[in-house]
Amino acid sequence: MADLSIDFCGIQSPNPFWVASGPPANTAYQADRAFEAGWGGTVWKTIGDPIINTSSRYSALNIGSQRMVGFNNIELISDRAPETNFREIAEVKKRWPAHTVIASLMTDTRENWHDYMKRSLDSGADGVELNFGCPHGMCERGMGSAVGQNPDVIEAIVGWVMEVAEIPVIVKLTPNITDVTYAARAAAKAGADAISLINTINSITQVNLDSFVPEPYVDGMSSHGGYCGPAVKPIALNMLQSCASDPDVSVPISGIGGIGQWRDAAEFLALGATSLQVCTAIMHYGFRIVEDMKEGLNDYLDSKGFASVAELTGKAVASLAKWETLNLNYHRVAEIDYDSCIGCNLCYVACEDGAHQCIDLVDPEGRGLGPGRVPEKAIPQVRAVDCVGCNLCALVCPVDDCITMTAVDRGRDPMSWKQYQEKLASGTMKPIPAHP
Repeated sequence: MADLSIDFCGIQSPNPFWVASGPPANTAYQADRAFEAGWGGTVWKTIGDPIINTSSRYSALNIGSQRMVGFNNIELISDRAPETNFREIAEVKKRWPAHTVIASLMTDTRENWHDYMKRSLDSGADGVELNFGCPHGMCERGMGSAVGQNPDVIEAIVGWVMEVAEIPVIVKLTPNITDVTYAARAAAKAGADAISLINTINSITQVNLDSFVPEPYVDGMSSHGGYCGPAVKPIALNMLQSCASDPDVSVPISGIGGIGQWRDAAEFLALGATSLQVCTAIMHYGFRIVEDMKEGLNDYLDSKGFASVAELTGKAVASLAKWETLNLNYHRVAEIDYDSCIGCNLCYVACEDGAHQCIDLVDPEGRGLGPGRVPEKAIPQVRAVDCVGCNLCALVCPVDDCITMTAVDRGRDPMSWKQYQEKLASGTMKPIPAHP
């Protein structure tokens, strides 16, 4: 079996799966339950001046029978006293010395940052995470994403923290920003040991069409909240890779955003994460989901011949590049496996109405069918010569691997858009004619 243990900026953890700072990481009781279930670490719910929360505070995006595809919250940081939180961190760390406990912090002045850092050290926490990402409630007070959206402020505050830091410092970044790499660079420049991303995305998930009040409902009003869950995973992966590939960042990254299964975890690791934080999936299914996540990741690492998590980390980072570098002469076409085709013809509809009209409906004998002549047993047939390889038919097909994309050698040398522009400028190539 592969070794799931990790070294995250000097912090040892039995596996990369950490409970993210949020409702599942609010108390010592929850930390104990998480570690009993098999989680490698927990990032405590953010500690600061206690706040007063609203009721209600959650809403969700459901798609068909799938619940909580996207999750929205207007909950703020811990509503418990700092003394209580730091005392419980100390208790948990004593009971679970081999597991990772990170104190998440949010405050304002230099003096308060120094105080909270010293209290984190005294509690026995393995490290701290500076919450520069909360997009609601706290940003109105000059904290959270109000800090994370300003690289100069990030650099200043991280600098304050590093003046007294004796344990690793992780900076949690907001996705509510034009380019997250500027924030990541600022954190690294100021001396942060690591970054984590993403925090939640500003959102409104739904509007009640009877009351005309968005959810969550608070006495006839609502507010924008923080969006998370499976729906944000593509955004998180993009920002993760951007930071992992940036030479001016070059610090370990804790990946957050839509992780709920081992495949999600493997993708985050491949795009540069070293540790993984999970919140929404725990709120949906409970702490025991980590059992399948650990088993699945272990099996995957074994199947690839990887001896450890470290061998997977960053494997896919270099395969992402600017669009201008992609080979314009690479070509793929769709192929249909008729043994598994169920005859729904969704590929035909999608191609005909939403793509490039290169799938025909034919009868079982292969005769073409014109408009208005679509018998019950018509089957789709790809016109390979016209197929642009867009993938849409394969994506909409309800049968796994029924439609596959196959590379076709058209006898053309590789050429990127950047190379094409250079050849045009030098006069060694004429413009490619536009499609009629």
